[in-house]
Amino acid sequence: MTKPFRFGFQCYTATSGAEWREKARRAEGLGYSSFLLADHYLGPGPALAATGHPVQMVAAVPAMAVAAEATSTIRVGCRVLCIDYRNPVVLAKEMATIDLFSEGRLELGLGAGWLTGEYEAMGVPMDPPGVRIDRLTEVVRVVKATMAGGEVAVEGTAGVRAVGFEGVPKPVQRPHPPIMIGGGARRVLTLAGREADIVSFNFDNRSGTLGPHSFAGSTAAVQEQKLAWVRAGAGDRFADLELEIGGYLTVVTDAGEATAAAMAARFGIEPADLLAHPHALIGSVDTICDELERRRQAYGISYVTVGEAVADAFAPVVERLTGR
Repeated sequence: MTKPFRFGFQCYTATSGAEWREKARRAEGLGYSSFLLADHYLGPGPALAATGHPVQMVAAVPAMAVAAEATSTIRVGCRVLCIDYRNPVVLAKEMATIDLFSEGRLELGLGAGWLTGEYEAMGVPMDPPGVRIDRLTEVVRVVKATMAGGEVAVEGTAGVRAVGFEGVPKPVQRPHPPIMIGGGARRVLTLAGREADIVSFNFDNRSGTLGPHSFAGSTAAVQEQKLAWVRAGAGDRFADLELEIGGYLTVVTDAGEATAAAMAARFGIEPADLLAHPHALIGSVDTICDELERRRQAYGISYVTVGEAVADAFAPVVERLTGR
């Protein structure tokens, strides 16, 4: 069964509470289904510059709560919360509280962490990828157990422990808010297929930095392999999954081919490959709508997130494909 389109509005910056609330309301008014952050903490400086990642002005958890308070229908969440930055029991309780206070509008995004320079700058130990993914598996168990009811008993082997208590409060969404697991490599996408409600396709970030190599390693051909990893993890539940992706390079323009030709060399790929790139949407409203329909048919991706900078220009796509 083909899933309906949904669109996320991802935002990193605000200089006041009033501005943040207004951005959340704008996303809601434009018809976006979710208002999302990422989970990064470094301000400007050499540590962040070395990672290639932009500044995120506000912390994810309180910003999600304020966005929920300022709106009435849009979902709030994060693509995705780094499980190494918080104790899993604290994380689960914070998320259950946001779901309770938002009356069931939380999307709970979880990831294994990847930005090496951020770990180093904050003094957070960074284990090898396999250990982090093992820990992510255990954190998902804690989240599900604390929200389901009954006494929690999770004794993990990757540093996670939650035993001898019942989780409170209970979320509005039962048995738990939809869990999004994001990543771009085999183990994490297999885990996402097995445990998530929403699979968020990302770059393969094993390098620990963001740059042109990230884009060059995530082409349409690679997306086929990522989809196979999710299928392998999901088995019979694959049809129930919602598949999401970030449109990191979105340009609404009537000169799509010329724009792609001018930008392709920056990412080390051919213009035609850039136009078909799963994380790129370049062209007119008509062209982008047609391309999203094609990708939904090819990959099953029905949930697409774009950044605040292009959200207004992209709004006609949202209206066309969702009827909002």
